[in-house]
Amino acid sequence: MATAGAQMETKWWSGGKSPFNVEYGKLMMWYFLMSDAFTFGAFLISYGTIRFSQNYWPDPNVVFNAFPFAGHANLPLAFVSLMTFILIVSSVTMVLAVHAGHKNDKAGVVKWMIWTIIGGIAFLSCQAWEWTHLIMGDHAVMINGQIENIGTTVTRNPWGPAANVAAHDGHHVGTTGPVAFGGYFFGITGFHGFHVLSGVVINIVMLIMTMNGVFERRGHYLMIEKAGLYWHFVDLVWVFVFLCFYLI
Repeated sequence: MATAGAQMETKWWSGGKSPFNVEYGKLMMWYFLMSDAFTFGAFLISYGTIRFSQNYWPDPNVVFNAFPFAGHANLPLAFVSLMTFILIVSSVTMVLAVHAGHKNDKAGVVKWMIWTIIGGIAFLSCQAWEWTHLIMGDHAVMINGQIENIGTTVTRNPWGPAANVAAHDGHHVGTTGPVAFGGYFFGITGFHGFHVLSGVVINIVMLIMTMNGVFERRGHYLMIEKAGLYWHFVDLVWVFVFLCFYLI
């Protein structure tokens, strides 16, 4: 009995704030983000395996050189850089919202959550334009070092196996390529876009709850911090998506 009593009184932490004293909801959010990271990781590893097993692959500097109202103006990665900037800024505004919540500043939380939601909607709008352009718009080819447009009438399915594949021979590099490129690109960016959409919906719910004084009555804004963890995760995943599809 004495031994059992001694074991029950064992102190597992004798320092400052105990690392084991974590709020349940935040711990579950970390578990969810970890499992989601494994999912994205599996997708990207699969993409990398196919990417480096092919003899030809579309050149991202040619595929992603279009800009709204400018066509293929030879602006490699300019539009996706704008998308990345928007998402990073929205991550900053989320940090400011969480910081305002720590100070129980309701007005500050409302202001920065609105800006975060606007950033998420702007990113989704940019992604919608990019998808529409890649599926329905004109496509570019590089002929003798010059980027030229080709109409969608060249092929009925620009992402199919019968499309003009990207031949890295230094003379002709088409944006359309093997079906694997289109499948992975639309699949993974779409999966990420779904996460962004989910984050926007969650942030809207958090904004409504904040405006209705729910967190003010609770005396804390812990839910804003949990939503912030999810939003930062979405931003971090985009960095890897950007690296794999747009830079390599």
